[in-house]
Amino acid sequence: MSLIARLRAYAVEALGIGASEARDPADDTHLAATALLVHVARVDGILAPAESERLARLVEGRYADGPAAAHALIARATAVDTEVRDVASLVEMIPHEANGAEREALLAMAWSVAGADGKVDEFEEALVERLGRLLGFDEASIAAARRSGLSGVPAE
Repeated sequence: MSLIARLRAYAVEALGIGASEARDPADDTHLAATALLVHVARVDGILAPAESERLARLVEGRYADGPAAAHALIARATAVDTEVRDVASLVEMIPHEANGAEREALLAMAWSVAGADGKVDEFEEALVERLGRLLGFDEASIAAARRSGLSGVPAE
């Protein structure tokens, strides 16, 4: 059970909050994935406009039905990232059942966000490589995701 699911179950049990809400497990996965992308965008301490725009475009294209839904998901993910602040905990929120293609897409998206401002700094590189290992990828797969995510990004 993911951390979000455990927190939600506790809130329902202890406080009766959200007991009547039917939740799609994919919503939690999308929230966790978006929180990871937010974490990557903010790791160097600067959320460049290009990173913010790339994040919004990627989230809208993969996890949200339109710009308003993407911005709402990013706002929720930012709150989760602020609360959690640890990439390993965010990865734990992604179900182990998530297929390899979804995990690979997430890693490529992380590289894309990291390189959106035209460069991948050392903090971003270390974080996304760690994310790749936490998602279960070897070095060759991480490098392939980097090439995929950074294709079209100007060289550093």
